Amino acid sequence: MNVPLGEALKFWAKLGFISFGGPAGQIAVLHQELVEKRRWISERRFLHALNYCMLLPGPEAQQLVTYIGWLMHRTWGGVLAGTLFVLPSLFILIGLSWVYLTFGQVPWIAAIFFGIKPAVTAIVLHAAVRIGKRTIHNQALRAIALLSFLAIFVLNLAFPIIVLCAALAGIWGGKRYPQYFQQTGSHGTGSEKHYGAALIDDDTPTPDHAQFSAKKLIAQSSVAILLWSIPFATLALLFGWQTLYPQIAWFFTKAAFLTFGGAYAVLPYVYQGAVDQFHWLSAGQMIDGLALGETTPGPLIMVVAFVGYLAGHIQNLIGNTNPFWFGVLGACVATWFTFLPSFFLVLVGGPLIESTHGKLSFTAPLTAISAAVVGVIANLGLFFAYHVFFPHGLGGSISWVSIAITIFAGLALFKFQKGVISVLTGSALAGLLSYLVTSLLI
Repeated sequence: MNVPLGEALKFWAKLGFISFGGPAGQIAVLHQELVEKRRWISERRFLHALNYCMLLPGPEAQQLVTYIGWLMHRTWGGVLAGTLFVLPSLFILIGLSWVYLTFGQVPWIAAIFFGIKPAVTAIVLHAAVRIGKRTIHNQALRAIALLSFLAIFVLNLAFPIIVLCAALAGIWGGKRYPQYFQQTGSHGTGSEKHYGAALIDDDTPTPDHAQFSAKKLIAQSSVAILLWSIPFATLALLFGWQTLYPQIAWFFTKAAFLTFGGAYAVLPYVYQGAVDQFHWLSAGQMIDGLALGETTPGPLIMVVAFVGYLAGHIQNLIGNTNPFWFGVLGACVATWFTFLPSFFLVLVGGPLIESTHGKLSFTAPLTAISAAVVGVIANLGLFFAYHVFFPHGLGGSISWVSIAITIFAGLALFKFQKGVISVLTGSALAGLLSYLVTSLLI
């Protein structure tokens, strides 16, 4: 390609620091920069890559960056592009996690988080509605969403079981009632336009390195397995099989393959494991972590770094003068094992899965899973609301201030279409104001 690798890497590094706004915002920035301004890729090829990444589990914006980097500069181009998209948020979240644990009990900082928690509740519910509008377009998919909500809300079924049931429903439904399981939409990037000739244009042949090759598939799959197994075995040998870090590695490997529908889809699974199963952090800390993830650049799924940091830091508080580095290790392990499958699916599976693109037998299960994810996210929003509105349980007092902040945050998101950052900022100021008023009255 005519774009030197060095120039491309400068852009990918810049993107890692400016990619706020979640997947929709990040994809909009990518479209504006790569399709409209730089003309590195045409509109049709961009949407083709985006639709492919939406079919995969994992953070679609990061995978899209990896895909385009791979298309332009082979395997290393994809690896470096995807890594630079993630690294800034990893470093920022490690710093914020340390500040959170070290100074989180300082009254005015606690007041800021008190204001942010209700905003996160509104943001999650808004995400459920937004994803629902994009993915649920008939009665069959509405039924799947409702059943998934009831399955996790009433029966407390594990997220992987819900995903499996939805996939089976999609396989069956795609054969019996294919009209209900057709994929629609293109993630809100707008109708197709033409912005002039591009380096990777509509009629540009697929480069040789992006063609399917069984030999290449086996070789690259072997490398991916080694990149997973060597770090995992090292952690197990250093710390023991049943200890924290191998648990983090295995848990987030499973999580990486369950993120159909973006980061919000995997949050219920991460919550079930990190809070209910392993007790690495509390429900309140999980909500705070999501808030921090919303305010930093990069994929929202980087909340896994917060979870990993807190798990490592908290479990090594006793007997260690500086638990910071245990937290850093936890954050890095969580990030590595969450994103490694994403690189694998794009770089290794890309040429193979591209041949199935648009086939209903392949897309119908994913359509059903996307519908089920909406119900699961709605449950997560209600769960957050319970912990925010009733901080001491149903027998305790109701936090009317939190309810008010949630309502105003919801109005800002639903009615006035304000961005996540502005909503979180306003809610943080509301929490701080509430603390100041309370202090004056006491």
